[in-house]
Parts: sequence; structure tokens; C-alpha cells
Amino acid sequence: MLGHHYTHSFLETAVASVNAGCNLELSYGMRNNVFMHIPQALAMGNITLQMLRDRVRPLFYTRMRLGEFDPPAMNPYSSLDLSVVQSPEHRNLSLEAAVKSFVLLKNVRGTLPLRAQDLSGQHVAVVGPFADNPRVLFGDYAPVPEPQYIYTPRRGLEKLGANVSFTAGCSEPRCQQYSRAELVKVVGAADVVLVCLGTGVDVETEAKDRSDLSLPGHQLELLQDAVQ
Repeated sequence: MLGHHYTHSFLETAVASVNAGCNLELSYGMRNNVFMHIPQALAMGNITLQMLRDRVRPLFYTRMRLGEFDPPAMNPYSSLDLSVVQSPEHRNLSLEAAVKSFVLLKNVRGTLPLRAQDLSGQHVAVVGPFADNPRVLFGDYAPVPEPQYIYTPRRGLEKLGANVSFTAGCSEPRCQQYSRAELVKVVGAADVVLVCLGTGVDVETEAKDRSDLSLPGHQLELLQDAVQ
């Protein structure tokens, strides 16, 4: 809030935050953080001791439920490893969540969904910097699974038995170097074209925002060439 000029000091920020209901500050790496000024705000009467207790209670309730204060042997989460986290049951649940969270903006002539039986005998082109690059498929704060569990669009379609051709057009999301000739060659011979574009953490993350929502580099040109 200080950076956005809502307040003029860390003390004011602490008072406003606690009064608004905020009970947790992400201050990793900061020598001086906002909530260190809570004792001063309390002494000045800007916040009350009961308010502090109300803010702290859910934090410690959650930590106790997570077993943070128990011996490791008593904590059931201590025994979880990748064999549990990436078990077939949990991977299938992740797949279900992904399928149910798709946003379809337009579906001209009922093109989607593409089914395996519909792709039989069809030549499918998968193009773009996100078509077959596992590294760029995960957003900020996302856990990265073992490589064997990462399915790029290209790999997923090949698992369906489709006749897939691929070109990235540009090797990374910034798309500074674009191979139009290769894209036109692959797309021109296809019955179905999937263009995989976006940003990813190479282009934008927390504290690395952009001033507009345009596709980076030559990505828009890549899309226009594929459509043409």
C-alpha cells in the first residue's frame, strides 16, 4: 500500500492492514517489514489487543491443523512423497480439473471438441512456442511434476494416434526469431491446425508485469500466418 501511495509509512500501512482484516504479510527478504510496526500501533491505540488476538487465532489454528507443532512422526503429511502426490489417482484428478476449467470463447461450426475418432486419417499440425516445450507450460508458483508426467499439446495428440506434424515457429515465448517458411510448410499440409501461444514466466511473473496484453514478439504474426 505504501508503494501505491495509499499510506505514507509502514506504520500507517500496518494499522490500515490489521483494521481491514489482513493477518499475514509476505515479507521474505525484507530487512524491515510492515507488521514489525504493530507494537507501535498498539501502543498508540490505533489497534487493540483483542483485534490482534482475532487476527492471529486463525493463523495458529491452521498451523496446528497442518501439524506444524507436532513431532514429525505424528504428522501424516511428513510421509507424503512424489509417489503419492503424482499417483494415478491424483494425476487423474488433475486432468479432470484441467478439462473442467477450459474457457471456450468461440466454437465456430462446432469444431470442438476434437475426438480421437474424428482425427483418424487427419493430418494435424501443432505449432507455436507452447506446442512442445514442457518448460514453459507452468505459471508462476506452479509445482513442476516429473518430466514423464508432462504432456505437451504435441505429445498428447500423438498419444491419441493422430498423424501430427510440428514446428515451434519460434523457440521460446518471447518469439524474437520467427521461421515463417517452416510454419507455412507444416500448416499448409494439415487438415487441422492447433496454434499454441501465450506468455509464460519468461515474459511475465509477479513483479514483472507488462504494459499491454498483446502477444509477445512475432507470436501474432505466427497466428496470422497460420490462419492465412
